Amino acid sequence: MNDNTNNAMGNNENITDAMNNKTSHLNNIDALSQYIKDTAGVREGRAIPPLENWHPKNVADMDLVIKSNGEWWHEGEKVTRESLVSLFASILWKEDNNGSTEYFLKTPVQKLRIQVEDAPLFINDVGIVKEDGESWLEFTTTTGDVVRLDDEHLITLQAYHPTLNHSADVSAENKQEQVSGESVRPYMTVRNGLRALIARHTFYHLTEIGKLTESNGETILTLQSGAKSYQISMPAD
Repeated sequence: MNDNTNNAMGNNENITDAMNNKTSHLNNIDALSQYIKDTAGVREGRAIPPLENWHPKNVADMDLVIKSNGEWWHEGEKVTRESLVSLFASILWKEDNNGSTEYFLKTPVQKLRIQVEDAPLFINDVGIVKEDGESWLEFTTTTGDVVRLDDEHLITLQAYHPTLNHSADVSAENKQEQVSGESVRPYMTVRNGLRALIARHTFYHLTEIGKLTESNGETILTLQSGAKSYQISMPAD
């Protein structure tokens, strides 16, 4: 092992020791933000850290909720700093616990459990990109993820059962969903098992990009991405 490797390992150990000393304060939103920025320097600029390689034993709760409309709320107040939301989205982590799904903000030294009303990510844009003679459907989330429709990133329609919310900030669209008790929403797998809700206007745009056909009383949306076609069965209105 050469001196450069020893120095690198020593620096990482020093960083980890410093992080461990701050663990109890990470549920403070500003401290967590600074922590992520500090650790980003050792990742050589990677946008998404290697969360699958982190196995923290310390677990705590954070008063952070990702609303069904994609908004982030901390201690009862909406987080309006987009850069902060994007930063926290980079350490989103999902785990299955005895049949239920839990979401965390994951760091090397601690997992902070948060609440997610629907999907943790939100897609608000889709476009067509050309590469090596192929056209791909490319989706962008509000927090900076870019993903193409392919076999690993599929679009599915699933029923959403909203929790009754009497807050004044609930949109008329969401209020209607609450009255009906259920709606069908489009989702797309993004990364680390996390899925994103596709915004309604973005999905409407997909129906314009793709081809709509009727089969056995169902409306089928066919989308072309890369060299493959993908079909989505549309629910009846």
